[in-house]
Amino acid sequence: MRTYHIRAHHGMCLYFFRGKGYSGEFVKNMSAMKAILEGNPEICLMDSADDICAACPNKLTETCAEKASRYDREVLRRCGLSAGDTLPYREFSENVIESILRPGVRGSICGDCQWSSLCQWEETP
Repeated sequence: MRTYHIRAHHGMCLYFFRGKGYSGEFVKNMSAMKAILEGNPEICLMDSADDICAACPNKLTETCAEKASRYDREVLRRCGLSAGDTLPYREFSENVIESILRPGVRGSICGDCQWSSLCQWEETP
């Protein structure tokens, strides 16, 4: 069974993803990855480019690398995890919800992201 490589900050992005992104190819890949991850495969957490970044037109830019790595480090810290950790995707996703989204600290991690306005947490019953 394949282990998917997922950047730590993508745990937040995937939660809020609604079909918008950097390019059509990126959106198609992100949609496909989200569908795969909903099946709860094993993932390996990354603090560098991952399976989602593969289709990103900005993946080689210095600005992306700096910001994304900062986001990754903060998600890992707040979730008590490390780059290279492997776990079921759902376990990671629930950790992101409980450690970042529900406490309302997402904005302090990635509030300077161009997509931040799409990522508004609303508690669901």
